[in-house]
Amino acid sequence: MNWGPVNSDPSVHDSGAGRAARPWWQVARRRFSLIGFALCALLLVWLGLQVLIAALLRMQGVNTGAMPTWLQLIAGNGPLYALAMPIAVLLMRAVPRIPTRKFPLGVGRFFILLIICMPIMYLGSLIGSMLSAALSGGTADNPIQELATNADPLTVLVFMVLVAPVFEEWVFRKELIDRLRRYGEVPAMLVSAAAFGLFHLNLFQFFYAFGLGLVFAYVYLRTSRLRYTILMHMIINFNGGFLAPRILSLLDAKTLQALESGSLQESERLLAQAAPGLLAVGLYGLAILALIIVGIVLLITMRRRIVWYRTPEELPRGTRLRIVLGNPGIIGYVVLCLAVTAVTMGVIGLRG
Repeated sequence: MNWGPVNSDPSVHDSGAGRAARPWWQVARRRFSLIGFALCALLLVWLGLQVLIAALLRMQGVNTGAMPTWLQLIAGNGPLYALAMPIAVLLMRAVPRIPTRKFPLGVGRFFILLIICMPIMYLGSLIGSMLSAALSGGTADNPIQELATNADPLTVLVFMVLVAPVFEEWVFRKELIDRLRRYGEVPAMLVSAAAFGLFHLNLFQFFYAFGLGLVFAYVYLRTSRLRYTILMHMIINFNGGFLAPRILSLLDAKTLQALESGSLQESERLLAQAAPGLLAVGLYGLAILALIIVGIVLLITMRRRIVWYRTPEELPRGTRLRIVLGNPGIIGYVVLCLAVTAVTMGVIGLRG
């Protein structure tokens, strides 16, 4: 099975217009920097409007912490989708995209790649949780877990499962990759995944978002169709943000505590009461474990079938790191994301 377009050459073309004015590497470095500055604008507009909206609400005597979760999400993420992301995409237009041919992804390949995402997601989540706890002294809160646990099901489905994947895949896959793939598929994939991971602004999500971003980027590189990565993103968010918390909620923490401390007769009664929840959690855990094992096997066996195609302006080896990362825009985006992450984790004491 070939992971790339069958019997095809790289489906990218470039007229090369405008490159005679300066060396090719300066053009490439400038374009990566423009992408970085566009991502900086995305963050600054989004966070700035969040602060402004919160200040205006407080001036009106509104307790933002008491607002319904769906209203908090509109106030917090509405500016991201309505203004910040469109502004970033407009700025990215300074970097021309190159036309590509589109290829279908069969159902079998789709589910193979989706299963491969499972070990990547859970390993990344484990690394992120451990590192967050270590750096914050155990005080950092996992924002995605809080949202999935505390929000009502409809809010989770709308914002986490439907809206977020569409906008995030549009910006971090289509717009970034379409404009950077001319310099090599691997650099485009790495920038897409790293920018996506950093965008979450917390260590809990960075590692698994980066890993999933690599898979999503590869799928988009091979197909040039955003529908596949959006659907993968939706399925993964549905599992982690909607399904898992609701299955785990079937086990009442108070009942479990009573099982440990109660009498034998009382424990038998509570155990019978908690049996459906225990069964559901056990079956779900076994299913996830099976998918993780299968995903690891697929990742190992399929890695040799990964296909990379040369692109019109492939960056020579030895120049990629300097051109891709050694520019003001990308450096600024990385520094900005790390600074906000440090603040939200409490590593930098600005939380009041």
